[in-house]
Amino acid sequence: MQNSKYTVLMSVYYKEKPEYLSLSIESMLNQTVKPDEFIIVKDGPLTTELDEVINNFVTAYPKTFNIIVNETNLGLGPALAKGIENSKNELIARMDSDDYVVSTRCERQLEKFREDPKLGMVGSYEAEFVDDIDNVISIHRVPSENDEIERFMHRRCSVLHPTVMYKKSAVLKSGNYQSVLLYEDYDLFARMVLEYHIKSYNIPEPLYYIRTSEDFFKRRGGIKYAKTVLKFKWGQYRKGYMSLMDFCISGLGQAFVCVLPNSLRKIFYMKFLRK
Repeated sequence: MQNSKYTVLMSVYYKEKPEYLSLSIESMLNQTVKPDEFIIVKDGPLTTELDEVINNFVTAYPKTFNIIVNETNLGLGPALAKGIENSKNELIARMDSDDYVVSTRCERQLEKFREDPKLGMVGSYEAEFVDDIDNVISIHRVPSENDEIERFMHRRCSVLHPTVMYKKSAVLKSGNYQSVLLYEDYDLFARMVLEYHIKSYNIPEPLYYIRTSEDFFKRRGGIKYAKTVLKFKWGQYRKGYMSLMDFCISGLGQAFVCVLPNSLRKIFYMKFLRK
């Protein structure tokens, strides 16, 4: 396949589980079009077990892996920004350290870039699973076409972060990842789509399997989380990325969901935000 070189970008920190990390890396190495480079950013000191997993892959694929070490934990945004800057390829595929992807994910995304050279970012749906990839509990769907992605971005992030393959030049043009608590992805993608008008597309199939649990809903609750939501989305309003109406519906609405009991918050997510 022409133009098939791409980099995988992953950040790892000490709380990850070694078995999940191993499965995640293997699923990317088993792509039908294999990565030319695999960047792992060690975001701060890792456990011995995590280091062992990474070292085993580096030993097996010494020409593929590029390990970047942060002496202290910088957070996801700055860690990924380093990876973007150090990528040797124009096309970069994001991957989280505890998930799984189907073997044709990157081939399908590369095909889209080849079909439309103006594209700067290609994502997909994601399947949310508990414990095992055969136990899918929901499908997270997002708009497919560029105009739909742009409209949707005014209220919710219309590109699912770990599913994306994007162009290095498009990310750097848009200011790269920045340190934005909980919203590194939305912050970057809003700039790419709404300010720099980077053409985007989402493949309307779940090519990515994201691990979830009861903690998923707990982590998205509480007064502290609600304040973070409001701060970020007010900032989006101040930048002109959303209207006051968008802020009221998206920001205030999400903050309200944050303060609901966890059982009700789970019902809301599953009924209105997932299928």
